[in-house]
Amino acid sequence: MTDLSKLKPGLEGHAELVVGEQHTAPKIGSGRVGVLATPVMINLMEAAALDAAEDLIPAGHQSLGIKLDVRHIAATPVGMKVRATARLVAVEGRTLTFAVEARDDRDLIGDGSHQRLVVNVARFDQRVQAKLAPR
Repeated sequence: MTDLSKLKPGLEGHAELVVGEQHTAPKIGSGRVGVLATPVMINLMEAAALDAAEDLIPAGHQSLGIKLDVRHIAATPVGMKVRATARLVAVEGRTLTFAVEARDDRDLIGDGSHQRLVVNVARFDQRVQAKLAPR
């Protein structure tokens, strides 16, 4: 069994970016308004979860995102900084559950929960490669 004893509720991770044109909904195809795109906000939340936990996962293992339940509740214009925070709230077997939020310079812009599963990289890669084999 994988030793995840270093992963304790309360661990926090952070990620931030300054919103550029490349981060807007029209540029990534998720909308028409030139503000921070929801998928970019979600990516920032996942990056914060990685920051909180990935360095504490044993060698040969990594975590993969398996579930997101988030709200995007306020728009952020180009040029404004966004900071995401992920706080580990539960470790159940190999499943890590995080409370996530994102804030810009003015407001809470998104929040929710995110789950990641700790996997053995070699076994995971074998399963992925098996999908390429002819049936």
